[in-house]
Amino acid sequence: MGLNANRRKYRLRGMEWIGLVGVVVMMLSGCAGSVARVDGKVGVINSQRLLNDTHAGKRAKESLTAYSKNRQALMELEERELRRMEEDFVKQSSILSPTAKRDREEQFRRRMQEYQQKAAELNREVQEKQKDVLEGFRDKIETVVGKVAKRLGLQVVIDKSKGGPTIYHEEGLDISSEVIEEFNREYP
Repeated sequence: MGLNANRRKYRLRGMEWIGLVGVVVMMLSGCAGSVARVDGKVGVINSQRLLNDTHAGKRAKESLTAYSKNRQALMELEERELRRMEEDFVKQSSILSPTAKRDREEQFRRRMQEYQQKAAELNREVQEKQKDVLEGFRDKIETVVGKVAKRLGLQVVIDKSKGGPTIYHEEGLDISSEVIEEFNREYP
């Protein structure tokens, strides 16, 4: 097949596509007088309230707080040790030889780097723990929200938490209380 034949083939396909689009447009324009309206029921939840007001949410927050405090205590011990090393160095610097000073400074620098690496690692651990705990909680919330939404005949449930996609909603659409009750029954 020559170059011109290929061009004609693609041009014909393009024309077929344009023809198909034209038919769809004509069909839709014939329906323009009858605007389709979707009647649906929408609910909203406040996931932050669910975290704060459910038994499992409170336990999750307490677990995260305890985990964070434990990691913070480890870092405070390291900080105290670094301060002690620094104070000792300052006190002894006048009597140390230049070589001993350099050795102590190098030792302190290494210890400071270790501290910074450990702090970054512990921070990562806390973030991973938070992500794991909150994802597990969110999975449970999605299940319970689905049950409540079906029971209430809702088609869509939107999160209205701060920073979420909902800017405005009527208060009657909020099903957070129902979800909290159901959640506490399922996850006492």
